[in-house]
Amino acid sequence: MTARYSLFSRAAHLEQTERTPVWFMRQAGRILPEYRAIRKNWTLVEICKQPELCTEVTMQPIHHLDVDAAIMFADIMTPLIGVGIDLEIVDSIGPVIAQPIRTKADLERLRPLAPTEDVPYVLETIRLLKKELGDSRALIGFAGAPFTLASYLVEGKPSRDFRLTKAMMHSEPEMWHGLMRRLRDITIAYMTAQAQAGADTLQLFDSWIGALSGDDYVKFVQPYTQEIFAAINSFNIPTIHFGSNTAMLLEHFRNDGAKIIGVDWRIPLDRAWDIIGHDLGIQGNLDPTLLSSTPEAIKQQVRRILELADCRPGHIFNLGHGLHPLTPVDNVVRAVEYVKEISLELNAVKAAGASV
Repeated sequence: MTARYSLFSRAAHLEQTERTPVWFMRQAGRILPEYRAIRKNWTLVEICKQPELCTEVTMQPIHHLDVDAAIMFADIMTPLIGVGIDLEIVDSIGPVIAQPIRTKADLERLRPLAPTEDVPYVLETIRLLKKELGDSRALIGFAGAPFTLASYLVEGKPSRDFRLTKAMMHSEPEMWHGLMRRLRDITIAYMTAQAQAGADTLQLFDSWIGALSGDDYVKFVQPYTQEIFAAINSFNIPTIHFGSNTAMLLEHFRNDGAKIIGVDWRIPLDRAWDIIGHDLGIQGNLDPTLLSSTPEAIKQQVRRILELADCRPGHIFNLGHGLHPLTPVDNVVRAVEYVKEISLELNAVKAAGASV
């Protein structure tokens, strides 16, 4: 068996599976005590730059949570660090940019990415992980999408209203499109290198894209997203497009080129799948805060989502965003067990009904 035929990869290729695969965004780190022990000695960026240590952190949720896929431990800002952007990942805040991009002179500082020179540690981590994971679990590589990266670069730090970002879009469109073209090229180079190093799946995170209207998305962002997926789909591996608060953008996401669309908890899974079309896979969509509730409530919500998926090929169980750092680990373990138990049950019932 190869990773192409792991449970996750079969589901990602819209093949019928005996149960629903499950993994969680931000599963590597945050909630795990073994990760917190490592963080006493190393920063996030320092971990990422040490392939053996980064491999260890990436594998922790495989060992502790028994999920079906590993996602490379990194930050979405990693390629920007690689091209020399002066930034700091501040705990409980996020990326803080020393010199935000506001002028054409600032834009010139954003040079192309040369992955083997700029982020060799990422590629070495992927190679090590492929050896560690074997054939039964897939490895997910990822990148931040141009809009989300641009929002940090322009605002200088995380934002709630994206005032400066939207102002640049509408009042300085030439500047905006110049920024997006550069970020598109960086993202393509970064994800291409991950695929060549051995990643089984590539996910594009557009965490803050839900701040835009549909019209703004189509005009200012979508062409670059489409070009990214057109480039990385040439590797014939599953591609995932995830954004938070995107219920009103799903009709556009379905045309962006990803093979799987990640959806959050703000829209029922079956309704989201109807919008994106059943020729695509879907990933989601448990509200991560529910993992801090009772085991009974978690089990009920897991069952609800799996029943909405109705055992259709192409469903990958995940959260509607990343794990909250205060989530009880035992509840995450239970959620994984519930997904496996309930999806096996539902698949058996469906198969029995089909044979009658």
